[in-house]
Amino acid sequence: MITLKKTKLIHVGRYAAEVAVELIDDDTGWAPYLTVEDARKLDRVRELLRYERIGEALKYGSVFELQPVPST
Repeated sequence: MITLKKTKLIHVGRYAAEVAVELIDDDTGWAPYLTVEDARKLDRVRELLRYERIGEALKYGSVFELQPVPST
């Protein structure tokens, strides 16, 4: 079993967050996959962004506010 550190991008509405997780790579045929804790962490960040609780989301990683690019 090998664990790989990765950054997942969560996008909800006008916000995006980069969250560090570990992917598990093994011979089960389901790899790579997240731990239950990391999956819950991503769900939590998604929920916090949905309700615009940015201060709390910042505890899990970097948060960005997205702005549309004006067309020319």
